[in-house]
Amino acid sequence: MHNRVLHLPRFVFCLPLLLSACAVTRVAPPPPVTAPAAFKEDTPWQRGTGAAAAVAVPDDWWTLFGDPQLNALEARLIVGNENLKSLAAQLASARAAVEASRSALYPTLSVSAGATRDGNPAQTTGNGGNGGSISNTANSMTLGASAAWEVDLWGRLSQASEGAQASAQASFDDLAAARLSAQSTLAQTYFSLRTSDAQLDLLTRSVAAYQRSLDLTQARYDGGVAARSDVLQAQTQLKSAQAQQADMAAQRATLEHAIAVLLGIPPSALEVAGVAGLPAVPPVPALLPSTLLERRPDIAAAQRRVAAAYAQIGVADASYFPALSLSASAGYRNTSLSNLVSAPNFLWSLGSSLTEAIFDGGQRKLASAQARAAADQATSTYRQSVLTALQEVEDNLVLASRLQEEVAYQADAVAAAQRNLTITNDQYAGGTVSYLNVVTAQTAAFTSESSLLSVQNRQLAATAILLKNIAGRWDTITPGSKG
Repeated sequence: MHNRVLHLPRFVFCLPLLLSACAVTRVAPPPPVTAPAAFKEDTPWQRGTGAAAAVAVPDDWWTLFGDPQLNALEARLIVGNENLKSLAAQLASARAAVEASRSALYPTLSVSAGATRDGNPAQTTGNGGNGGSISNTANSMTLGASAAWEVDLWGRLSQASEGAQASAQASFDDLAAARLSAQSTLAQTYFSLRTSDAQLDLLTRSVAAYQRSLDLTQARYDGGVAARSDVLQAQTQLKSAQAQQADMAAQRATLEHAIAVLLGIPPSALEVAGVAGLPAVPPVPALLPSTLLERRPDIAAAQRRVAAAYAQIGVADASYFPALSLSASAGYRNTSLSNLVSAPNFLWSLGSSLTEAIFDGGQRKLASAQARAAADQATSTYRQSVLTALQEVEDNLVLASRLQEEVAYQADAVAAAQRNLTITNDQYAGGTVSYLNVVTAQTAAFTSESSLLSVQNRQLAATAILLKNIAGRWDTITPGSKG
């Protein structure tokens, strides 16, 4: 009897090897989207024909702007940002799911111990033929162990594990993408803050100049040289500039508050020192291959989700095939604890089960169709992510190029307006022009310099977004590489 039972596990353990060739549920995902060799907007950028090495997002890409205060703020961002902490927790949960899916591939082992006491009535015959009963009691002591293992014949468990791993990697890429986005947002907000400082400096200088003009006009009016309307115009211009100064101070405060929230601290806990100058714009290299998109974490996350979705197709299709489980148990049972662990009290069993659903109301078919639809959706989302990424880089390449030209033109306009203001002030002091000419020249000079600051801010923002779009630094490109 024992020999027959022992032959059964040998056959059962060989069965997975015999049926392993039947695992046909795996569906290969589509190949990755191939980006063009170079971007369309290649003026003054040259066309690149090769691929840059796919590397992780550089941790210090913002140092290209050479601003120590920005560097210090970016260093505090990763530590305090609450959105990044939330995504880090999601990543930890995804990694735990991966470990759980891997554990399903291995057997489970459990141990048990128990003690029971029960009684059963037993009939007896007393004097006079009257029947009676007494209670028979018995003890039962058990100690055992059991093991179970679901054999992964059709790849259901392994593909579920692969899907969980792909999802965890997608969560990791989501964290990297969120970190990159937060860094870029902080840089853009910081540049707007620096622009506000520069605008405040311009307004302070303008208010001082307008005050001097008002004093001069008032003196000329008192001397009977200027009209009352000139004094009113000077006062209007001064008060308007002071109003703009107050509004710009409020804008700067809101930008400082936004930076504090990005760092994960209350607005009252942050004070960014004012600096009137703007950071220098790093020059865009002549070679900027589109294969830099390969390191973008959002694209990588979308591609990982495609892999996870196709793994779920295999999991759903595996439900069409029977499930094989192996089990084994061994232990001891006796009425007393003193000699429980002994050969006469030893019990054991080995077995297997093969389960196949005969009728499920079409649930397996619907699950398979749903998995395929989800895979198609993930594929389309991934391809759209690549197209959007290409568009973003192309847009900011145009902005970086055109804004550089606009900065040059606007700087010339500022110089011309300043020269015109100097000439007009001299003419007004000599009494050859009216004060209206002075107001016009002052307004033109102020507007030109303010516009230059705005264009420079847009140029800094466009460069920061471009660096985000290519996932970090561009100085990792090998000089002179032909792609």
